[in-house]
Amino acid sequence: EVTDALEEFDSLRAGRRLTQYVDDLSNWYVRTSRRRFWDGDPAALSTLHECLEVLTRLLAPFVPFVTEAVHDALVVSCCPDLPDSVHLRDWPVVDGSLVDPQLTEQVALARRLVELGRTARAESKTKTRQPLGRALVSAVGWDELPAELRELVAAELNVGALETLSGDLVDVHVKASFRPLGARFGKGVQAVAAAIAAADPVELAAAVRAGTASVVVDGEQVALSRDEVVVTETPRSGWAVASGPGATVALDLEVTPELRRAGLVRDAVRLVQDARKSSGLDVSDRIELWWQASGEVAEALQEGSARLAEEVLAVTVTHGAPTANVAHHDDAELGLRFWLRAAGG
Repeated sequence: EVTDALEEFDSLRAGRRLTQYVDDLSNWYVRTSRRRFWDGDPAALSTLHECLEVLTRLLAPFVPFVTEAVHDALVVSCCPDLPDSVHLRDWPVVDGSLVDPQLTEQVALARRLVELGRTARAESKTKTRQPLGRALVSAVGWDELPAELRELVAAELNVGALETLSGDLVDVHVKASFRPLGARFGKGVQAVAAAIAAADPVELAAAVRAGTASVVVDGEQVALSRDEVVVTETPRSGWAVASGPGATVALDLEVTPELRRAGLVRDAVRLVQDARKSSGLDVSDRIELWWQASGEVAEALQEGSARLAEEVLAVTVTHGAPTANVAHHDDAELGLRFWLRAAGG
């Protein structure tokens, strides 16, 4: 896409596409793969290096000095057989054999479900760090989504389980999508819209998902595509729902005491991570951690000490103050005091 845009001297379109790619890379791939990077996963590191190396060449005409510095650090140090300047490198060429359309669609679906789930949280004023028991999903392609991507969606939505949205939990509504129907039927669009409105919404919604939707118009069976029918599925009381084209995500808003304690652990993780940054620690540095709290917070941290250690890269998590002189951090809202230092410090 960048090459095509530059061939047309459209640097604005090329720059916008690169901006979108940088956002995809940093806010999706890098963020969701950070544990693989911590573990030194060769596949994850190789993929990231490939993305950054090609991106550097694509950005070179736009930011020549920054890309030269990045190329020197990223390529010259490990690939002495390549030119030592990004501006002497060949322009990247697409290898179509590496494109996996099915995987592309599945990851796009996973990201769309995550966005819908976050919208549902925001509209219900349920904070992201509060774990929820389950989310219900209805989407074209959901049944074929691999387990690995389902787990990623669950982790991103901070829910314990993902289940298929079923009719007995929701109120289903269907209506015509007038733009595609109008382009196809012209003046006859109102008759098709009326037939859609008169159809059984649960049955039509199921047929839309299966790709077999149709209605009877003036005595004739008319097939409908997925983009010609708008399906809205609204969970009943105690749920938050967000819908988009071909997809619905519903969150079970019941917060049990166990889920509430898990949320308190998440709050503690955020505080420790912020303290790590302010202390100048590298993202991969291991730490020693001590904490003091009372009541439900203490119960939550004792119950979730393993999760806390895993998330903040702590080799030890100790209830109580350290014997050594270590600076402390306080959070009045949570009623938590904690100490940390680099492991072995």
